[in-house]
Amino acid sequence: MTTPLLDLPTAALLAIVAVYWLIVGAMVVRRRRRTRKMSGVVPEEPLERVLGYGFVAVVALWIALPWLALRHGEGWLALPGFARSDAATIVRGLAVVVAAGALYGSIRAWRQMGRHWTMAVTRDEATTLFTSGMFARVRHPIYTLSILLMLSSLVVVPNAPMLFTACAHFALMNAKARNEERFLLAAHGDAYADYCRRTGRFVPRVMQVP
Repeated sequence: MTTPLLDLPTAALLAIVAVYWLIVGAMVVRRRRRTRKMSGVVPEEPLERVLGYGFVAVVALWIALPWLALRHGEGWLALPGFARSDAATIVRGLAVVVAAGALYGSIRAWRQMGRHWTMAVTRDEATTLFTSGMFARVRHPIYTLSILLMLSSLVVVPNAPMLFTACAHFALMNAKARNEERFLLAAHGDAYADYCRRTGRFVPRVMQVP
């Protein structure tokens, strides 16, 4: 009986996704130690609490599905039309490179936010409006990079469960971004309204709104 070859793109993706969420976990612990409270970590608003439950499920699937694909082979529950070819291997390899770039970009954005980073809306704390660096052209670069990492995951593990996870992930990210924008508009008024006019939510604006 022969041992199946290690699927390197899936193994690399699993490592990248694991590192991503380990860093997020470390930031949660660091914020909890600094503030000595769960504000900004555990959602306080009803909508964000519901979204939080969804994110927990998405993250669990996001980590589990590449691991299951490693256990069962790259063709595990593959979407129709997925071909095990040299071209597919190259595309999956490029997706891993994109995933690594998304991780690197996320680290840069997290560093820019520093101690102001939170996972949830914090109405009892003063907020800092970031409009430069990673935030100069898009309002939610961390979410953009997370979506890019998820899309890369779908290319590397192109099966039906990952497609469902990717769709759920985008829906949750969009809902959370919109909720945060309502909060920041109320907190920062005209400054944030002007920032919204010249930036895109997830991708840069092609033309600025006058």
